[in-house]
Amino acid sequence: MSTEYSERSWQSAEGLTLYFRDYGEANDRPPVLCLHGLTRNSKDFEDVAAHIAEQGWRVIVPDMRGRGKSDYAEDSATYAVPNYIGDVLALLEQEGIEKFVSIGTSMGGLMTMLIAQAMPQRIAAALLNDIGPVVDPAGIEKIRTYLGQGRSFPTWMHAARALEEVHGESHPSFDTEDWIAMAKRGMTVCSNGRIAFDYDMKIADPFNDADENAVPPDLWPGFEALASNPLLLVRGGLSALLSADAFAEMQKRAPNADVVVVEDAGHAPTLDEPEVRTAIDSLLASVK
Repeated sequence: MSTEYSERSWQSAEGLTLYFRDYGEANDRPPVLCLHGLTRNSKDFEDVAAHIAEQGWRVIVPDMRGRGKSDYAEDSATYAVPNYIGDVLALLEQEGIEKFVSIGTSMGGLMTMLIAQAMPQRIAAALLNDIGPVVDPAGIEKIRTYLGQGRSFPTWMHAARALEEVHGESHPSFDTEDWIAMAKRGMTVCSNGRIAFDYDMKIADPFNDADENAVPPDLWPGFEALASNPLLLVRGGLSALLSADAFAEMQKRAPNADVVVVEDAGHAPTLDEPEVRTAIDSLLASVK
């Protein structure tokens, strides 16, 4: 599989230089925009983005402010979903993109629903990965146990074991190589040679201040706006963030959506699972 992409940048409203990976070439199809979760970055999508690009799609995968190769914000209060959406809209404006397919994992799915609520005409199709309009408070508390702790590790094996200690229940079928791969997607080698999480620890500040900063209120209108177009709903069967009841309600309100439950995954499926890949291919085939 070809993993070639160009490394590009755009500017936020206040002048942050933000990074994105650009796979494939512009064509008459709407591009696919991959939006990562709270502590993640563009590396999460490296396999699925290459898979989609090989089918003739342009795929754009940004690092949100404070993650990966994007600038860190001076004011930690700007680490909030409305600002991330503003950044994405600036990217779309730079690239002249009016309509796109959104693949959103966790926080990226929240962004997708809010964009759909404000400007539904811009989203041609969407995938929501282990996220919905109702977020389980237990999942939020789980995130707060590890967010922004600033740990570092001497080797990738140490980093992988640390991830397994925290997230083992979410990925019970992972072996050592899987945990190392996850570590390499979510961490980076620092100038001192140690391995640390690839995000600004200050993203924890607004997330921990109040629940409304963690989960925007009433996302059902945005979700229902997505339901009028091709929609794929993915849930980890062990998810602590998206409950089975909430997922059932999502299916009730979007009866035409395709649904995949990855039984042996929690928060969140990687999107590299065979059944998810098949569903993604089907979703994209339905985009007009």
